[in-house]
Amino acid sequence: MTESNSKTETKETASAADVPAAEGQQQQQQQQRRGGGRGERRGRRGGDRRQERDSEWQERVVQIRRVSKTVKGGKKMSFRAIVVVGNERGQVGVGVGKAGDVIGAVRKGVADGKKHLVRVPLTRHSSIPTLSNGRDGAASVLIRPAAPGTGVIAGGSIRTVLELAGIKNVLAKRLGSKTPLNNARAAMLALAGLRTHKETAKERGISLEQIYS
Repeated sequence: MTESNSKTETKETASAADVPAAEGQQQQQQQQRRGGGRGERRGRRGGDRRQERDSEWQERVVQIRRVSKTVKGGKKMSFRAIVVVGNERGQVGVGVGKAGDVIGAVRKGVADGKKHLVRVPLTRHSSIPTLSNGRDGAASVLIRPAAPGTGVIAGGSIRTVLELAGIKNVLAKRLGSKTPLNNARAAMLALAGLRTHKETAKERGISLEQIYS
């Protein structure tokens, strides 16, 4: 009798000792699930924000050319892509990318364009405040404001730059070279040199009324 009682007691004590351990494991599993859910939510939020930021930018390929580089042993062929990146809210950039395939060249061009963004001051009629000139190499570009309803009067890569910058009423003229890259960069320099009337008045130390008079 004594031996059977001792055996039952040991079994009972062992089962009682196993219960809190099982409960602790369940609690840990629940905490891990909760933590994993929070991590997934944070990851989803971060991904959504990145998608929203990427969706703001528009990309247009201006030109894709097959170029070659002479190296020891022959020629190395690659592709060059000229890409214009903008959000149509006053920010625009021109980038150039080179790679062995077209997709890689466009991807590099987009990254390069986002590194060289220019902020453009826009008026309430989606135009530019003043006349501006830009020159890059042998290409020269003249950009001037226009009345509402005029539209974008430009051609080539200059039109792409102006449209992605958010300008809807403007007159532009290409003077000089016809190279798309030089014209796009000349347009970027012209937009980078724009200033609002308030900035001009502040630099000259006069009132805004004196500039309009």
